[in-house]
Amino acid sequence: MDRISLSGGVFRIIEGGRQVSTVEDTIKFVVVNAAKVSRSYYAGAFDPNTPSPPTCWSADTNQPSPDVPVHNRQASRCMDCPQNIKGSGQAGGRACRFAQRLAVVLEDDLSKVYQLQLPATSVFGRAVEGKMPMQAYAQHLSSHSTPVISVTTRCSFDQDSPVPKLVFQAFRALNEEELDLVVSLAQSNEANEAISLNPPQQGQPFAEVSGFVYSPANANQGD
Repeated sequence: MDRISLSGGVFRIIEGGRQVSTVEDTIKFVVVNAAKVSRSYYAGAFDPNTPSPPTCWSADTNQPSPDVPVHNRQASRCMDCPQNIKGSGQAGGRACRFAQRLAVVLEDDLSKVYQLQLPATSVFGRAVEGKMPMQAYAQHLSSHSTPVISVTTRCSFDQDSPVPKLVFQAFRALNEEELDLVVSLAQSNEANEAISLNPPQQGQPFAEVSGFVYSPANANQGD
């Protein structure tokens, strides 16, 4: 899947499994589709050099996905899971992390879909000088009756954060031709693939899902 990686604190454009370009600090894109909030848990530390599937995961944040091997399931319900308790993970967080995948198209090429996985740190919090985490950004657009797909989103790294953290701003409204194009992509095979949760079997490449975006039903689920 063509995707945008946040490795190293820069936006890395990955196509066909190879990095083709990088973008420093700020990138502009349109969100054309988004998955429901999901969760994933790794029994060991994630190593980007030897990627592997999560130990347990949930596509709906309520219970383990049917594809999770029975011996890997940490609980029958996510709400009862010991990996869903603050302090079970590093730095006092939860060992099982919320996640959501986005399908986005870059402002300078609205025809090509990429997958973007947001860090959980990019979701909750308050706006600072007009720059918002995803939850606040989505609420801001909703309060102005503006669908996220109808605008170009300006996404940048929070330079004051010790870990990768993104902030968002509406940059401009799409014109009619642009809007018709991105709407046509919203349910395309590429967009659906970008937001699908389908961890591979052991030994197959896997990119850790480590973030999610705002959904009104999940507004109080931050770490």
